Amino acid sequence: MSLLFERLWQGLLDTLLMVGVSSLLALLAGIPLAVFLVTSSKGGIFEAPRLNRVLGAIVNLFRSVPFLILMVALIPFTRLVVGTTYGVWAAVVPLTIAATPFFARIAEVSLREVDHGLIEAAQAMGCRRRHIVWHVLLPEALPGIVGGFTITLVTMINSSAMAGAIGAGGLGDLAYRYGYQRFDTQVMLTVIVVLVVMVSFIQFGGDRLAQRLNKR
Repeated sequence: MSLLFERLWQGLLDTLLMVGVSSLLALLAGIPLAVFLVTSSKGGIFEAPRLNRVLGAIVNLFRSVPFLILMVALIPFTRLVVGTTYGVWAAVVPLTIAATPFFARIAEVSLREVDHGLIEAAQAMGCRRRHIVWHVLLPEALPGIVGGFTITLVTMINSSAMAGAIGAGGLGDLAYRYGYQRFDTQVMLTVIVVLVVMVSFIQFGGDRLAQRLNKR
């Protein structure tokens, strides 16, 4: 029992590390990407339709590739970045690349829902375009962005479990090696319970934060 607890604890730490680092990178890259997709579209404050279409196509390309296939396809790039294709840090690269366009599209929807009248009012008052982004677009869309990031986190936990099953470590590796391959139902059920608790906690916390930020 103590050995199972040690393995479970290590798997949990590995999963938290994978998801934590990847989600932070996806957040830092996804919000600017979403802002650019919104502001560079036709009628946007930084209108650049051609560049918007190219970037949108790239985002759609990465979103359309299943995570397992993407992870395999990125093996050479992963080795170049972290020096290995096995372990927690090797999983961070594909997790980040998969999560960034996913989160960017969700954040884009929230940004597009901001009342255009607020933007026009800010322009009428002589606000610079970067100030409109910082003081109008992002604050108004923040509840939706938080909700979207919560969904992204939950999706990344699922993906990390998949990555763990093929050598990335974490709870997925524990469930596959010690649960599935050894037909140990106790390990499988324990990992499932831990994942359910993690997802429920993140979803609850994200929903509460989004509600507090919502001024409507």
